[in-house]
Amino acid sequence: MAVGNSTYTIDKRGWLRGVQRVVSPNFNRRPPGASVSLLVIHSISLPPGRYGGGHIERFFTNSLDLSEHPYFQTLVDLRVSAHLLIARDGGVTQFVSCFDRAWHAGASCYQQQDNCNDFSIGIELEGTDVDAYTDEQYRELAAVTRALLGAFPELTPQAIAGHSDIAPGRKTDPGAGFDWRRYRADLV
Repeated sequence: MAVGNSTYTIDKRGWLRGVQRVVSPNFNRRPPGASVSLLVIHSISLPPGRYGGGHIERFFTNSLDLSEHPYFQTLVDLRVSAHLLIARDGGVTQFVSCFDRAWHAGASCYQQQDNCNDFSIGIELEGTDVDAYTDEQYRELAAVTRALLGAFPELTPQAIAGHSDIAPGRKTDPGAGFDWRRYRADLV
């Protein structure tokens, strides 16, 4: 996983320069006329509460060995992706072009608009709902966010939500361990 450089640009195909690229098959085109107008912050760890090991990357590329851990049996037949993952050490990996529709939000609604995958970018932070995120993750998340805000005119700092905000009752991430005030202050 490439450790970020805290300054990013997005190329003409929707890929961040300077990050590791691991292409996921779990994406499709956005619907006609859909534009990026929402950023969704998630958290993930596989197995839950354990960090490292490459399990997230393998999950997003449908290559996770389900026999490695009993929890992985709950993931059978799931096809999931996010645009980006920020690891505990600040390493940034991109799985899906920002111009395409990653499969990160599931059943969701933002400001009376359903199917958030259609118009959002999803960033996964390696973490849990309760563990504090690392300084490196906040640094890289802010840098990636600034690049996205610069690349997508309809995306604003006010249009950033947690997975729990767009799927209340179904999702709880990024959870109490995520410091929204710190993150928003870092965007300035």
